[in-house]
Amino acid sequence: MSEELHRQKSIKRKAVIDAKIAKATEQRGVLILLKGNGKGKSSSAFGTMARSVGHGKHCAVVQFSKGRLETGEFKLFHRHPQIDWHVMGHGFTWETQDCARDIAAAEQAWQKAAELLADDSLDLIVLDEMSYMFKYDYLSVEPVVAALKARPRMQTVIITGRTMALGLQDIADTISVIQDERHAFRLGVKAQAGIEY
Repeated sequence: MSEELHRQKSIKRKAVIDAKIAKATEQRGVLILLKGNGKGKSSSAFGTMARSVGHGKHCAVVQFSKGRLETGEFKLFHRHPQIDWHVMGHGFTWETQDCARDIAAAEQAWQKAAELLADDSLDLIVLDEMSYMFKYDYLSVEPVVAALKARPRMQTVIITGRTMALGLQDIADTISVIQDERHAFRLGVKAQAGIEY
């Protein structure tokens, strides 16, 4: 490609992007859903949280399922002055094998999340692994949708989990799907601290 042709294409591409930027004038927090069967949903959420903290934002995390092992992100972030971190689960459902206990833990986690969603000092909230609470009927999605709609205008919320309730998808601003094409675990590689947790 000639230099002149490259320049002309770049000018056209820039004009298209500039027009899209000019149309995006609304300022408010967004609801982001990170779903799919691939590895990286929580990692993406915590990467976004790290970016927010870098900009001086006040963040909070509620982990709905993880609780048996201290994750690397917990060890790194839980004492950070700009992050309120709440590990509310007792582990994954196949580990606890106690439905009543799991429902009670989900309800307790939701009460904490609802409190955070009403706090206008929080810029970003990560509701990690929350989607499973709806899949297993531990929580009803309607009160969550209502709280998300009523949250402070500039507050962003990220919810992670493999599947997402339709009520959440209906009100989401951004939905990203993390696909699984291959995973080391299925190749017989043991889960590693710093990689999987």
